[in-house]
Amino acid sequence: MDLQLLVSLAVIHTIALASPGPDFALIVKLSSQENRAVALASALGISTAILCHTLLSLTGLSLLIHSSEQVYLLVQLVGASYLAWMGIGAIRAALSHWRAAVSLESSGQSEAIGIKKGFLQGLYTNLLNPKALVFFITLFSTLITPQVSLVTKGVAAALLFTLSMMWFSFIAMVLTKPKIQIKLKKATPIINLVTGLVFVTVALVIIYGLQF
Repeated sequence: MDLQLLVSLAVIHTIALASPGPDFALIVKLSSQENRAVALASALGISTAILCHTLLSLTGLSLLIHSSEQVYLLVQLVGASYLAWMGIGAIRAALSHWRAAVSLESSGQSEAIGIKKGFLQGLYTNLLNPKALVFFITLFSTLITPQVSLVTKGVAAALLFTLSMMWFSFIAMVLTKPKIQIKLKKATPIINLVTGLVFVTVALVIIYGLQF
């Protein structure tokens, strides 16, 4: 087992996890507006998607998708559409909140989405993000050579999943503490607006880079 390779993967992945993006924005949004179970379900969804990207990259399927212009174009269109849809929904929620000037209590009740939906939002946000696909292709094509053992590849997949789950669960646990969540709920429309802008911006960047 190549420990140096695993350490390199862990460091690079941890830096990527800490970088602002749709995954981070979604966790902050759900942690500030939903209960802890929903936020943790979303963390599991994101981590599961990362595991899928890892396995696809390790087996070479991601590279095949990226090398096929038609298939990769479809992936980009689907991913950008989903991110844009999520972003517009968050922006509309922020605008509706300001227009209606609803109370803190009523706004908190109207946003409940459930554990299953929290998991699926986390899963789709990462899985349908073409930038995540490219990141893992680049990461593994650079560090994982044909000489790397199957055991090391398996440990690498488990390691990235575990790090992802630990990071996003940590954010969810901290932000769903009652005192912190009460403070964050006062900023619900701002959080929704920022989240929406992040999703829409990423979607626009993806669409801008499309080559028809």
